[in-house]
Parts: sequence; C-alpha cells; structure tokens
Amino acid sequence: MSDAVVPHRVEPSAERTRAGTGWIKRALDSDIFYSFRRSRMTMVAAAVTVLFFLLALFASQLAVQNPFDPAQLQLMNSRISPLWTADGQSPFLLGTDEQGRDVFSAILYGLRISLVVGVLGVIFAGTLGITLGLIAGYVGGAVDGLIMRIADVQLTFPAILIALLVNGVAKSVFGNRLDAMSTLAVLVVAIGLSFWVQYARTVRGSVMVEKSKDYVAAAQLIGLPAPKIMLRHVLPNTMGPILVIATINLALAVITEATLSFLGAGMPDTMPSLGTLIRIGNNYLFAGEWWIVAFPGIALAGLILSINLLGDWLRDALNPKLR
Repeated sequence: MSDAVVPHRVEPSAERTRAGTGWIKRALDSDIFYSFRRSRMTMVAAAVTVLFFLLALFASQLAVQNPFDPAQLQLMNSRISPLWTADGQSPFLLGTDEQGRDVFSAILYGLRISLVVGVLGVIFAGTLGITLGLIAGYVGGAVDGLIMRIADVQLTFPAILIALLVNGVAKSVFGNRLDAMSTLAVLVVAIGLSFWVQYARTVRGSVMVEKSKDYVAAAQLIGLPAPKIMLRHVLPNTMGPILVIATINLALAVITEATLSFLGAGMPDTMPSLGTLIRIGNNYLFAGEWWIVAFPGIALAGLILSINLLGDWLRDALNPKLR
C-alpha cells in the first residue's frame, strides 16, 4: 500500500497574513513611496502633519486643563507669560489668556476643533462634488448642463463669501438656538458647499473620458445598472485627482474655518478653534500679551504649510508626466 501524498493546507489566517505582507511590499516598492523617500521636505511635512493629528487626538491626555470647562479656569491665573520668561509660572508652558486658560491646552483643543471641521468639511464637499460630477459626466445632456451652470455661477464668488452666506442664513434662521456643536455643523456645511465645485468638475472630466472606454461598454452590455457602473468601475479610475484635491482642500477648509472664526462667524469663545484663539489674542497684542495670539498663529501656519507641502508632492507624484 503506497503512502498518499497529503497536500499541505494553508490556514486562512496565514493566507491573510501573506496577502497583507504582499500589499505592504507592493506599497513600499511603488513609485509613489520612492518619490516620498527622495523628498526630505515631504517627509518632514508628513511627520509634522501626523504630529498635529496626534496632538489633536490626544489633547485631553496632553493638556494640563480642559479649556472648555469653566470650572477649571481661574481668573487669578490670567495673562501669565510663557514659562521661560521672568513672570512665567508652572505648569503654563505657553502662558495663559485673559480667562486663565492655558494657551498650550487651548491650542491642543482648538487644533482638534479646526481639524474636525476641516476633515468633515472636505468629506462633505467631496461626497457632494463626486456624486454630482459622476451624474453630470455619465448622464450628460440637460442634467450635465444644469449642474455645470450651477458650478460656473458659484465659481464667480470667492469660497469665503459662500461660507459667510451659508453661515449667515443659518444664524438668521436659528438665531440664538445654535449651540457650539450646532455651530460646528453649520461650519461643516458652509465649507462643504464652498468647495464641492472642484470635485464635480474634475470628476466630470474624468468620467467623460472613462465612459467611452471598452470596459464601460462591456459593463453596459451585460446589463449592469448605471449607479453600479459609476461607483464600481468608473469612480476608482478618478481617485488620483480626487486625493490631490482633498489634500489641498483640507488646508483651505482649515483656513476658511479660521477666517470665519476670526471674523466672529465661527466657533464661539466657549469652544474656541485656532481661528477663535487668534481673534481673542489679537485684542491683547498691543497690550504686551503677545503669546496669546502668537502661538495659536504659529500652530495654524505650521498645520497649513505641512498639509500644502503634502498636497503639492501628491499632485506631482500622481502625475505620470512627471515620473
């Protein structure tokens, strides 16, 4: 009786591990990662961006106080200068503002608010713009004409004016019933409605190119519904430009939120973002309390600069003509 050769059975967990390792290896060997490693400026920008997100994520663990909680604030600690100055006091590393808030803690919590508004605004704008761009490019005709004419009209106005208009309409409708979280939601909608046009126009152009290709004709031939063709087959081929726009728009969304808050149309003083902190500190700049506005301004500038550098690199890395 001959011995039968029993085939080796690979466990599902081992297959998943091997597949995950293969995906990581392909990513490390890709042209994009090679371009990333060659640019020291991009690596520094990525590290700074990740640092800002980590600071916002762990703000409650890193801050010495909750600046949003009035019970933790003491007016006796107001306007204390940074720790390394002659009048500095521990544990206020970057000093305090006029309400006794630790500036470093306020920056951490304000950074969280700014990033939440920026990320949610980009997600809302991307979802709306991609949806309308897919419909306009795939359906065409009168639907395409209507969506693009609305986009053309909106492009005649600066994004900040659209955001101010949406914010003003919301406050005129709801009045004093808007609390801090409702104001945050209004800012997300205002920013989203300000930036959807770029996604729509880019996706529409890509879809008009892709829908004439053979794989779309084959999908139509076997009877796949139009939404399935757009989402499963056409949309993945337009993701490169979308990622670039989303990265750059994140910086623009944070700037827009900061501008609205600086103008008094954004987050309230009880739940300040970086823009609100800059507006508050600007009132004390010429009184000698420079740290109240300087450090939130430096944090905002560093965040915007690092995200913009990442967006510029991503635009070049995903452009096949520049490889």
